Amino acid sequence: MNLTARITGAAGISLIAVAALAHGGATGIVMERMDGMSAMAKVMKALAPMMQGTAAYDAAAVRAGAAQIADHAGEAMTTKFPEGTSGGASEAKPEIWQDWEDFAGLARQLEVFAEGLEAAADNGIGGMPAQGNMMGNSTMMGGQGMMGSGGMMGGQTPMMTAEHIAQMPADMAFAMVSQSCTACHSRFRAEDK
Repeated sequence: MNLTARITGAAGISLIAVAALAHGGATGIVMERMDGMSAMAKVMKALAPMMQGTAAYDAAAVRAGAAQIADHAGEAMTTKFPEGTSGGASEAKPEIWQDWEDFAGLARQLEVFAEGLEAAADNGIGGMPAQGNMMGNSTMMGGQGMMGSGGMMGGQTPMMTAEHIAQMPADMAFAMVSQSCTACHSRFRAEDK
């Protein structure tokens, strides 16, 4: 099993578990953000079989799903986390507000990666990026590795842009979206809700 399939599978399981959780008593902004997270989880669940090669690839579905994720990411996500909205039905850890810069950076990173996936939809899965080899293309690499200096876990803006990601096979872009979700959940989402 290749790395993309393993990442996709692990993230898919994680996202399915998130979607399966009841919103148990959530109201207001907490319910709004849970609904947004559930919508993104449904998209990831629907796209994962295509990315794993176990379902027919549908570029239009990938484009639409990626756009939906992008619509819930970035500032659209961070505005759903006003301070003081943890506890109760919320799965948000207090670390969100203690490490706001990192949280907001991950939300923005998800938006960039989703926009890149949307643009990469016509590239299909597997193979090399549409224009050149990622490993040898210093423009795509930003001179500092695929994710740039911010990496998957940091709050810094990634060196990768949506335009860079658009040159990749869609399954690679999907793996980046998936990793971004996983990175944020591991730091900022309570597991026992």
